[in-house]
Amino acid sequence: MIDLVPGELRRIAVLGAHCDDVAIGAGGTLLTLCAARPGIRVEALVLSGGGTERESEERDALAAFCPGADLRVTVGKMPDGRLPAHWDEAKRAVEDLHVRISPDLILAPHPGDAHQDHRGLAELVTTAFRDHLVLGYEIVKWDGDLGRPNAYQPLMPAVAEAKVALLWEHYPSQRRRSWFDREAFTGLARIRGIECQTRYAEAFYLRKLTLDLAGG
Repeated sequence: MIDLVPGELRRIAVLGAHCDDVAIGAGGTLLTLCAARPGIRVEALVLSGGGTERESEERDALAAFCPGADLRVTVGKMPDGRLPAHWDEAKRAVEDLHVRISPDLILAPHPGDAHQDHRGLAELVTTAFRDHLVLGYEIVKWDGDLGRPNAYQPLMPAVAEAKVALLWEHYPSQRRRSWFDREAFTGLARIRGIECQTRYAEAFYLRKLTLDLAGG
């Protein structure tokens, strides 16, 4: 495995099309980052769920996944499953996020996601954030779109367990769904751990990376 050690991380942006996307795709990474960097600024944008029980779930969940962080959460009111029809609204929300923060790292959906909302948001992120490190997270789902990610964040076993516990605790509205399952979340983390020679991991898609081989 080849390690990528970014510079100092002081500001990160996390984006999700729906409440729970960020926590499912990158909850362990957020727990790891926030534990290592107390006070890190985390700016979260979620496009849908605003004004419903899901917004309350999301705010409580992100607070739990970002302990000690300077957390700011925006939850929009776009209808679930309709991002392509609300493209201008979604693009405005992403561009407004860019006005609020120039992050050292962005966690967002990846462009190969089969869900149109996830995929659309992934496409919008790189139109607004052109010179930033963007890691595209994955979400296990019925569509069967899990692929071959190329970046991994190892998770300590306690962090992997905490992620699953927090998901179950903070998203009661999703427990009835067949894909919202402790074994599914733990199993995927174990598989990604095997792929990067550790016990558990979260995996990401890295689209662009500029090298500095001279160390300047």
